Amino acid sequence: MGILVGMGAQCVCSMGLTPTPLMILPQKKVFGENKPIATAQDNKPMVNIMPFGICKSPANPGVKPPVMQGPCVPNTAAPWAPCSSTVFVGGVPALTNNSKLVCNYGGVISIMNPGITKVMVK
Repeated sequence: MGILVGMGAQCVCSMGLTPTPLMILPQKKVFGENKPIATAQDNKPMVNIMPFGICKSPANPGVKPPVMQGPCVPNTAAPWAPCSSTVFVGGVPALTNNSKLVCNYGGVISIMNPGITKVMVK
């Protein structure tokens, strides 16, 4: 079981320094607690996934020695996983607080706060 994820959920990246909100476009017209519901396909950099401040991944071309830090520009291509096996929005699995997203620079993005507190799903 997991908690459904909605607009304004807080995400963290294992290579980033600052949490950032997950942005969900309201075009799907499916809401939980008056917030648009997130899906596996809400993985677009600079649309859904905002920068995490400073990045410390050496795979990020913006990270420079000697400090080994640089600006975070998310680089996500694969969808979130695992997602709900029972709740779908427009045929796409809904996100839960257990979902993860891999950044191509080596970070793992996870949900710190789902933005929704009362809707549990499988």
